[in-house]
Amino acid sequence: MSTAVETKEFQTEIRQLLDIVIHSLYTEREIFLRELISNSSDAMEKLRYTQLTGQEVYDRDLPLEIHIDTSEEDHTVTITDAGVGLTRAELVENLGTIAHSGSKEFIQHLSAKGDQKDLNLIGQFGVGFYSAFMVAERVTIYTRTYLPEGESLIWESDGTGSYTIKPGDQNQRGTKMVLHLKEDAYDFAKAETIQRIIKQYSSFVPYPVTVNGQKVNTVDALWTKNKNEITDEQYNEFYKFIANAHDEPLYRLHFSSDAPLNINTLLFVPKENFEQFGFGRMDPGVNLYCKKVLIQEKSTSILPDWLRFLRGVIDSEELPLNISRETMQDSALVGKLNKVVTSRFLKFLEGQITSDPESYKTFWDKFNLFLKEGAANDFTHRNDLLKLLQFESSNTQAGELITLSQYVSRMKDDQTAIYYVNGPSRETIETGPYLEIFRDKGLEVIYTYAAIDDYIFGSIGEFEGKRLVSADEANLDLIDKEPKARSEEALSEEQVASLTGWLKEVLGSKVTDVRESKRLVDSPAVVISPYGTNSMQRMMQLMNKDFDSVGPSVLEINAAHPMIKQLDAARISDDPFGKIAAEQIFENAQIAAGLILDPRGMVNRLNEILARALGK
Repeated sequence: MSTAVETKEFQTEIRQLLDIVIHSLYTEREIFLRELISNSSDAMEKLRYTQLTGQEVYDRDLPLEIHIDTSEEDHTVTITDAGVGLTRAELVENLGTIAHSGSKEFIQHLSAKGDQKDLNLIGQFGVGFYSAFMVAERVTIYTRTYLPEGESLIWESDGTGSYTIKPGDQNQRGTKMVLHLKEDAYDFAKAETIQRIIKQYSSFVPYPVTVNGQKVNTVDALWTKNKNEITDEQYNEFYKFIANAHDEPLYRLHFSSDAPLNINTLLFVPKENFEQFGFGRMDPGVNLYCKKVLIQEKSTSILPDWLRFLRGVIDSEELPLNISRETMQDSALVGKLNKVVTSRFLKFLEGQITSDPESYKTFWDKFNLFLKEGAANDFTHRNDLLKLLQFESSNTQAGELITLSQYVSRMKDDQTAIYYVNGPSRETIETGPYLEIFRDKGLEVIYTYAAIDDYIFGSIGEFEGKRLVSADEANLDLIDKEPKARSEEALSEEQVASLTGWLKEVLGSKVTDVRESKRLVDSPAVVISPYGTNSMQRMMQLMNKDFDSVGPSVLEINAAHPMIKQLDAARISDDPFGKIAAEQIFENAQIAAGLILDPRGMVNRLNEILARALGK
């Protein structure tokens, strides 16, 4: 056994790699601790496997633990593990040369491109150890291999051109790494700093981690366990830890899958939606792990943005990571992971509708806008999301909700469309004119109270083969195949033609057309929006304060209504009050449609109408 100190030069490629790691690879210096803890955990996992295979192991009874000690006085951080340790050959091969054939090609690739920051193609080279030099001006490694005949060695380097290897006197199996910190990294010698980093990145490594004798990783990685082994209390405590919450979750979903991807997932739905309370847009709350090591906190790529209310963990061993584990390379794989987890969660919610409708109603009341956001923007999951949407309808009581599927299941045999109408409230919808024809024909109408509902229905067009039709649509087709005889109370066709022509003149640019209505039963008139639906026009008004709130609109009149017949009489007698009444009937219809009007002109007109009425 050699007793001399050996001084060896780093391979040229290693010097280049060290420069990349120290200066441009990691976005956060504190990542070094995650990498070194992961290396220690891997070393002990190898030792555990070696023991299971029956091989003889030095210091067999040594507990598999990671100990981290800090010294603010000496400006050091020491990381000790009881893993397999390193032989002299392994120190040279693993720390002094690039052991994997692909690594050399990687360095050549970067050199050829002339851009050492283009790191998208790396992830299989295992160079996390070199991250120590981001914070350390010198690294000393004391190691003793698990092999019974092995020797104790000391490896040391300042991370520049060379390193030394000499005999040591460590009798304990494993590796102790001492980081002599750079002056601008002295903060890492504080125990509280090290504890914070461990809790953020390495809380769930499979072996105990202590800092100055105090265990830090006290929470189990529940997502890796069988559901039958976990109590509700354990789930709730884990949720409080991972979500920084104080109450219990509303829902939880725990599942594992090995096809099409190997993943372990544990998701929680909070009890409250803080966006509802005006606290601003939520940050994503699902953390991405690879073998229990944090890869992305609050990942923005692993789930769609409309699921940002979820809290929890997704762990996959198949994620291709770059050398720093901070960026995932394979967008197709990430997309597949996104689709698998999202689809599973939506399936879970669909099951809740039938298995626990009261609980789902609570969820819906708090989080429905997220699902609607998804239905509006996420074409991949839109069909599944549509099954989760719930609404009141003309056949339900206030507060009673139905799904689109439930609506379809009770449609009339000859009904070809799903009908809906938008309004600010149930009362406004039911006192308006748009439901009259549907009541007359006994057709159910879904009530929507948000403009996004109309956007969703208008963009998808149909559900389960049934067209989605707004009750205030301009070209609503509810006319019977066999035309009914004209009511004796109604104006004649000739009278209607004269009246509608006169109204076009009176209303001018406020209307694009005036016609007899086939949808009105009790109301004198109704306006139809040229923008598709009145709710779309209302939304445009809210978005653009300069938007013309008065029109243009299509005006439909009820030829059998007494007010319309009196209006026609005023027209025939050339009564000047007829024009005032015509404008008020039109604006009354706009108010019933929920459109925003300038009240100044209407006030004068109403005063004139009141004066006439009081005079009589």
